[in-house]
Amino acid sequence: MHRVTAADRRDLPLLTGGAPRERADAARNRTKVLAAADELFRRNGVAAVSMDDVAAAAGVGKGTLYRRFGDKSGLAAALLDARESELQAAILSGPPPLGPGAPPADRLAAFVSAYLAYVDAHLDLVALSQTASPGARLRTGSHGFWRQHCRLLLTAAGVPDPDLRADTLLAALTAEQVRHWRHDERRPLPALIDAIDAIARRLAVPPSP
Repeated sequence: MHRVTAADRRDLPLLTGGAPRERADAARNRTKVLAAADELFRRNGVAAVSMDDVAAAAGVGKGTLYRRFGDKSGLAAALLDARESELQAAILSGPPPLGPGAPPADRLAAFVSAYLAYVDAHLDLVALSQTASPGARLRTGSHGFWRQHCRLLLTAAGVPDPDLRADTLLAALTAEQVRHWRHDERRPLPALIDAIDAIARRLAVPPSP
């Protein structure tokens, strides 16, 4: 069984953990835009809010908004950045089993459980960030981090084709799928977390000799 090493962890594509260094006025505008978007999305729902609504609420020009964030999915990604960075930090240096120090199967189960809870808590924003264009979900920096983390743990568990298994787990936890489970089938979140935990553990079991 391969042990996850510090060198492996350096291979994880780190999230930015916040905005890049920028001018003071640009930083102020960014803060105003994100605060306005967060308030509007929570009050009216993501689908009902336009970029023009956000620009007006933030008191910035539409050109400034589009240049900085591109479109509404860019706003969603920026709002999710802090939440994703918190989960990343827990994976890299938090207590086990989510953080280092637990067996690979335990860490994998802890991750998919935490990730499912995260998607459920921010369902509309995650959905927007994942479906803005064909393949958008696969191009985000956060997806690269989650996939590499799962792949390293599955490699450490000694199972074949860890890449495919990592992709399978993450494909099962898209916002669209989680919405279906939670809102169409009305599955309780604790029961869903238990089921996903069990699936992750089975995927981390190496074949018999």
